[in-house]
Amino acid sequence: MLKIAALLLPLLLPLAADAQQIEKGMPPISAQTKRSGGQLSAERAALRLQTADLAIEVLPSRQQLSGLATLELRTLAPVQQLRLDLDTNLPVSEVALDGRTLPRRAWNHADGVLTVVPGEPLAAGASVSLRIRYAGTPHVAVRAPWDDGLVWSQAPGGAPWVATTAQGYGCDLFWPCLDFPQGEPAVVTLHITVPKGLKAPSNGVLLGVDRRSDGRTTWNWRATTINPYDVALNVGPYAELSGSYASRFGNRVPLHYWYLPGKEAQAKRLFAEFAPTLDFFETLIGPFPFGAEKLGVVETPHMGMEHQTINAYGNNYAQAPEGFDWLFQHELSHEWFGNQMTAADWDDFWLHEGFGQYMQPLYGRWREGEARYAAMMAQQRLRIFNKAPLVSGTSRTSEEVYEDGNGGPGIDIYFKGAWVLHSLRNLIGDVAFFDATRRLVYGRPDPRPGNFAPRFATTPEFEQLAAQAAGRDLDWFFGVYLHEAALPELIDTREGNQLHLRWKTPNDRPFPMPVEVQVDGRVETVAMPGNQGSLAVPAGAHIVLDPMARILRRSEAIERYQAEQAAK
Repeated sequence: MLKIAALLLPLLLPLAADAQQIEKGMPPISAQTKRSGGQLSAERAALRLQTADLAIEVLPSRQQLSGLATLELRTLAPVQQLRLDLDTNLPVSEVALDGRTLPRRAWNHADGVLTVVPGEPLAAGASVSLRIRYAGTPHVAVRAPWDDGLVWSQAPGGAPWVATTAQGYGCDLFWPCLDFPQGEPAVVTLHITVPKGLKAPSNGVLLGVDRRSDGRTTWNWRATTINPYDVALNVGPYAELSGSYASRFGNRVPLHYWYLPGKEAQAKRLFAEFAPTLDFFETLIGPFPFGAEKLGVVETPHMGMEHQTINAYGNNYAQAPEGFDWLFQHELSHEWFGNQMTAADWDDFWLHEGFGQYMQPLYGRWREGEARYAAMMAQQRLRIFNKAPLVSGTSRTSEEVYEDGNGGPGIDIYFKGAWVLHSLRNLIGDVAFFDATRRLVYGRPDPRPGNFAPRFATTPEFEQLAAQAAGRDLDWFFGVYLHEAALPELIDTREGNQLHLRWKTPNDRPFPMPVEVQVDGRVETVAMPGNQGSLAVPAGAHIVLDPMARILRRSEAIERYQAEQAAK
């Protein structure tokens, strides 16, 4: 297979010989290319990608790509045509169906969609093979990873340094794919050809490196069950650190870090974090999901992204008072929350980012205790804005959720998501919380290497798992925190020796959240049936509501602070 791919590469569409510098944001992309996920037509929803074999040559001097993709597709229902996503900045020159080259009239590539019309309709359960030859100038990201595309940069010394990022706009920025969560292929094989002196670390297991007579090399990788946006190109003059982690579950996990030479000491310090961080996740959540492949990290010219088994790292080894690299830890968390457990729809995006964000204060707690946890949670609380509900209940694209300018919750999927989980854990306790989390991630309470596979999950499933683990109804909890924008507000009044508490909620939703009250240093818990409760307190007693900040609730002080910061 590797030899065949290597032979095909020289036959790819010839590209312009003249070097050119492509501006950021160019060439422009269509609205369809920017769209990832969301509502699907019946024919698109009926397609599944079984395998993808991608032979891609990266040409940094021209800022161009040349590719040959062989896709094995299966139909879940009858279809008249096959519709794949591929940016039209990468024009297709040839399409073959089941080994037969199709006439030009049998396919069309326009507005970010490649439409292939078979000779006759395909029945449900049909399997077909498509071979697609394409090449061109891919869209250059403006501010990766907050927008997407190719990042063409230079390492110190002038060597090319290239990376992709595609979570928002999707995989179709550089390979023909099904750009929605269920478009996840079972197997992706990559053959990445790069200029002399460069390396191309990527997803999964390295199958080998083919060396050409002219100095070019082709790096061959194979990854299993991978999110379409996780497939990644990384090219640079990398040095490598490697080792292994003895898992608590009996297996050994290969560890690899590809970094730019010149910062060996910093690279070794970051690499030393790999095993302890992995131990935290395995202890708290469960087995590293891709132990048969690797825990891989690569230094990139953009901040970062959870590219399965080859997480992008661009934090420049910044030091933090917590004593660990937050970016490395956050992206690693997505191997569980995003790659092992994938949101079935982008409307459930908070399941990726809320859990991923919450793992950082939990790791601070693991390392240093409750004081560090509280300090990190307090910092995250300042970044909650409540412009839209975390979950809309409708199918949405990635950008419709991630960009608050499009009506989505924006960064609340991170920080509000984390605080919702914080409040839930304090409500139902650690045992129930982590039981529900483990079942969400693995689909079972007893994960061990070999007894689970990557899965899709939804917000309603997590709501149900949490309620089952807690042994009580939690509809009121999720109704307020996930399905409303505004936070519950705790109203307190004192009459004589009585403290009266009342929850004010959006749309008068029920919210019987018990409240801890500190009275002259002694803490009591007030039940809140019907959203209200009372407590006898001595006259003149000093009262502190929710003294350990266990509950996500409205804070006028934080709102004033946020308004002041926005004005600046």
